[in-house]
Amino acid sequence: MGILIWLLVGLIAGLIARALVPGSDSMGMLGTLVLGLVGSLVGGFLGNLLFDGQWDVTAAGIVGSIIGAIIALLIYRTTTSRSVA
Repeated sequence: MGILIWLLVGLIAGLIARALVPGSDSMGMLGTLVLGLVGSLVGGFLGNLLFDGQWDVTAAGIVGSIIGAIIALLIYRTTTSRSVA
């Protein structure tokens, strides 16, 4: 049951991150789910680093997941964008 909740939180965090960051993304629901899960890990890592001072990677709550998903989405966009210069 815990895995289903983690997947649901990841999907919700990915959807909210994609809604908050303007621009188009070519990822489907699976990509959004992965974005939210990665965001949860990034948010948990940053939360541990800021508040506990440890370098542990853990899952974060919904707010940390959304913040982490926004960071992961911005990194994804910068690494996959192709400039036509």
